[in-house]
Parts: sequence; structure tokens; C-alpha cells
Amino acid sequence: MSSVLTNNGAMVALQTLKSINSGLGKTQSEISTGKSVATAKDNAAVWAISKVMESDVAGFQSISDSLSVAQSTVGVARQASETVNKLLTQMKTKIVDAQADTSDRAKIQTDIDALKEQITSVVGAAQLNGLNLVDGSTSSMDVLASLDRSSSGVTASSITVNGVDLSVGGYEAADVFGAGTNGTVNAAPSGAGDTFALSIDAAGDGAVTIQNPTSNRTLPDGSIQSGGWLAGDTVSISIGKKTASYTVTADDMTGTTTTADVVAMGLKSSIDKLGITGLTVEYNQANAGELIFNNGGTGAADLAITGSFKNAGSGGLGQLTQVDVNTDPAASLAVIDGLIQTAVDAAASFGSTQGRLDTQADFVSSLTDSLKSGIGSMVDADMEETSARLQALQVQQQLAVQSLSMANQAPQSILSLFR
Repeated sequence: MSSVLTNNGAMVALQTLKSINSGLGKTQSEISTGKSVATAKDNAAVWAISKVMESDVAGFQSISDSLSVAQSTVGVARQASETVNKLLTQMKTKIVDAQADTSDRAKIQTDIDALKEQITSVVGAAQLNGLNLVDGSTSSMDVLASLDRSSSGVTASSITVNGVDLSVGGYEAADVFGAGTNGTVNAAPSGAGDTFALSIDAAGDGAVTIQNPTSNRTLPDGSIQSGGWLAGDTVSISIGKKTASYTVTADDMTGTTTTADVVAMGLKSSIDKLGITGLTVEYNQANAGELIFNNGGTGAADLAITGSFKNAGSGGLGQLTQVDVNTDPAASLAVIDGLIQTAVDAAASFGSTQGRLDTQADFVSSLTDSLKSGIGSMVDADMEETSARLQALQVQQQLAVQSLSMANQAPQSILSLFR
């Protein structure tokens, strides 16, 4: 039956065209985005899984950066340990030379003292971004190494890197920092890692007093020193990411100790060399050991500083202070062997840790690639298939349009019945 009111053929052709256009739109979306699942509407389950995996990939990329910094930090420590070992070995050859009664022990000791200073320099410089694993300031650090996902959620795992003290002087809990007369130190410090918050007056001034150590200290030879600064003692002040320090030398000594004035003036000179913009430091001669900091009134936070004190002879290589071929070359030889073993153990420990970090970094990189590949297999479009489908749908679209056109012409044939 033919009807001018209902054109079934046109309706069928129209629905077919709509279906083809829908498929064509999806195919064109896959071509433009490169994804078969671009939104949650395309496939909610697959989209949800892919987004969780993408968040894990972002996390592992951050972990990779963390591991890179840790690798460099441990690499610096390992290189410093190996360098210290070489310097100690050089020192041993000189000590062996000094065993002969015909040797010039005074000149040999001069060379040994120079090597001691070089070891101190190497240990002090072995830091990356302010973190030093060989000077005794850091006992350990945790390195973010992985993200572990389970049914209960995600947890972070880390690798612990242990520091090794290769310093001649170790950190001492001695009260060598005090409040100055011009402004006050809000927290009473008492040793390594103490943080100061200076009270600032209207002129932008605050002050810290370098005080003489008051506690009794056991010297390398077993004697007791009741307070005072000793040769090899080091005081440091950090301002932001910059650190100034001063180490007491034999030339500073008057008798068995030196005074806080000498240390304060030496520290001032070291701070000045940092060249911190807007900061000036003055030594207050009216108050022994006092340093006045001025930040131009730009705020107390700009003067937040960290102070630390190293006691000569108490570090991991503190026995270096006992190496004196002028007085006892045989004892010096026994001491140096033990110190060399300490440096060798440190280098081996850092080498092992660096190898573990390298392995973990390679694993994280491979795991990240695998996750990316997995995400791609779930949501990426098969471009070969998509291309073929596009060609087929375009042909189907043309045929559907032609079919609809023919169906729309059908009612016109009814007119011939009334002619």
C-alpha cells in the first residue's frame, strides 16, 4: 500500500543515515584525538582505569626526579670518600718515610698538615643543595623510591641512605651562640642545627653573640680542656641557602685556646664574602663576640639563621689530630691505617647505595614506560582500522543519502495515478 501520509522507506533510510553519521562522528573524533576512549562517555570503566594509571605515571615521574637528585647526592659523597682515601694513602706514605731516624720529620709533618687541611676542605665541599652525607651533619636521608598500589590504596616506599662522618671535627652540643645586646635571639640555642629568629628593631637590626664554649672537652691525647676555642673548632652560620663558616687555626691560639672575638671576626669576614644583597654584618667591639645583622628593615624572616659548632677531634676522622710524626711516628702509622679503613668503608657503602639507586631508577623508568604502554593499549585508537572504517562510512553515508533521496521521491509517483 502506498501512502502520502507515511513514508516508511524514507524513515528507514533516515534512521540508517543517522546511524552512519553517528559512526562517522565517532571515527572522526578518534582521528582528531588519537583515542578510542577519550572521555568517560566512550567507555566509563576503561576511562576510569586509564586515569588511575595516568596518575601513577605522574607519580613515578616525580619519583624519577627524586631518585636523580639522590643519585647525584650519593655520587658526590662517594667521590669525596674516594678522594679522602687517596689523600690518606698519600699521608701514609709520608708517615712511612718518617719512620726512619734520618728523615726530616718537621718537613714531612708540614706536608701531612697540608693533607689534613685538604681532607677537611673535601669533606666540607661534598654537598649538593646543602645536603652533606660525609661531614657528620646528616645521619641518614630517606629517598622516595616507589609507589606501591594494593586493594587498600597507595603507599610510598623509600630507600634509606646512611651518612658517614669523615670530618675531623664532629658536631658538638655546646652553647656557643647567644643573644646579642642589640635585639634578642628568641630561641636559646645549644648546638648543631639550632635555628635563630632575630628580633628586629626599627632600624632593621638584630644581633648574635659568639660565646666561648664552656663545657669540658676530652682532647685526642686524653687530656681535659675546660672550655675555650681549640684549633680545628669550626662555627657555621647559614642564611637562607648560603653558609659561612670559620675554623680556628693554630695561628689564632694564645696558649691553649683562643677567644670568641677572634672567631666572631673571622665569621664576619666569611659572611661578607657571601655577598647577600641587602644584608650587612658589623662586629660590635663594645660587646665581645657580638655580630650585628642589618637587613634594612625588610623583615625578621630574612634574618632566620641556622648555627652549628664542630668540636675539633670528635669527628669520624678526629684521630687525624693525633698524627704527628715529630713526636710519635710509630703511633701515627697505626692511626692512619684505621682512618684509611674508615674512608674505604665509607666509599664502599656509598658505592653500594648508589648502585641500588641506579637500579631503582632504571626500574622506575621501565615501569613508567610499561604503564604508558598499558594506557595506550586501552584508550588509543587503532589508526589503520580507523582509516579503513572512515572510508567505509563515507561510502555508506553517500549511499544512505541517495537512498533517502529515492525514498522521498516515492510519494511523487502516486500523482501519476490521478492523471
